[in-house]
Amino acid sequence: MVKRNGMSLLAMIVVVATVLGSPAWGQGDHAEVLASLRHSVDTGHADDALKKLDELRVQGSSISGLSRMQGLALYAKSDLRGAEKAFAAALVEDAGDTESAQMRGLTLFRLGRPADAIPLLEASRKATSTSKADPNYVLGLCYMDARRYDDARHAFAVQYGFAPESAAAYLVTARMLLRREYLPVSQTYAQKAVELDPTLPLAHELLGEIALVGNHLDDAIAELEKERAHNPLQASVYDRLGDAYVRAGKFDDAQHVLQEAVLLEPNATGPLILLGKTMLKKNDPLGGATYLERAAQMDPANYMTHSLLGQAYRAMGRQEDASRENATAQKLQGATEPKLESPR
Repeated sequence: MVKRNGMSLLAMIVVVATVLGSPAWGQGDHAEVLASLRHSVDTGHADDALKKLDELRVQGSSISGLSRMQGLALYAKSDLRGAEKAFAAALVEDAGDTESAQMRGLTLFRLGRPADAIPLLEASRKATSTSKADPNYVLGLCYMDARRYDDARHAFAVQYGFAPESAAAYLVTARMLLRREYLPVSQTYAQKAVELDPTLPLAHELLGEIALVGNHLDDAIAELEKERAHNPLQASVYDRLGDAYVRAGKFDDAQHVLQEAVLLEPNATGPLILLGKTMLKKNDPLGGATYLERAAQMDPANYMTHSLLGQAYRAMGRQEDASRENATAQKLQGATEPKLESPR
């Protein structure tokens, strides 16, 4: 009997036949194998999928799509570099694999390589697939990071069904640009939206937010007041306007609009926290504590609420309560700060 590395040829044939003949890997339909692998990934068992993929490769399986499944499993485990290599291999095997193209583009974007991701997402954006993200959205983000802002506008317009040259397309792009802290170009796009439609809802609010981020308080207040005139029931406008008034030291104005914000959106903690801060600035710690205690009940994990409560209690002579709130604030803040890993 011929032997290979201590195992007879007959024994090797039996082992391979046993694996290939198992219920999980029937010899019949390759689609069933791929469906089983995808089910493992989609149900949170990426390690099982990778183990099965290793078994198939040891068997010399020629099933098309295994590299794509490997990429999906590695992506699910947040192994982005490994996933990118697997999706690249899948595209070598099948240049028309749309899902692998989209997923490789998404992976490259997450790896900080938007310019490399763009051609892949552009080529696959019109195809229907089970991609983990909308390709138009990711493509828009890639265009922004590559400083191709008008292309980003077109991508977001497609995603939302807006005309590319519409005020809405400019406004949604301005919002996305603000989120990525591209302030000057965000302001330009928001201003263009207002030029195209002076009464477009939330356009002046966005301009106010941009001014607020840049600490241009007079501009922020002016824009937010315009939005309030156009959109009087939008609670977020009152919240942001109150923030601007607090920063500008206009505490009476801040108190008024923040109370209106609470009336419009009683379940939001932001206006309550700002009201607490405002009342402290007005030397009314009891009033401040009233708002802050309510905010703490609604969201006990906000360290700023506890920090301000500590200040209010201290001003009221409640030292024990103040110490407790300060300790809670420090604990919560410490839990959110990034920590350096110890060298191994």
